[in-house]
Amino acid sequence: MSAQLKQVIQHIETLSSDEKALVAHCLISSLETKHDDNVDNAWGELAQKRLAQLESGETQGVPWSEIKTNITQ
Repeated sequence: MSAQLKQVIQHIETLSSDEKALVAHCLISSLETKHDDNVDNAWGELAQKRLAQLESGETQGVPWSEIKTNITQ
């Protein structure tokens, strides 16, 4: 195990949740060897569609607290 990895592991608990999420994102992103622009476009289109559904009232949002409760049951 490298000294850098040992240092990260030893100090991981001192990071905020946002910092931990950023570290996780960076690690996962670094594993990706091929970038597909079509995937980014598809996610963008889906996000725009979902936003339009929320704004029009076609669908209703669900609070994170409710989702979290359902997941942990």
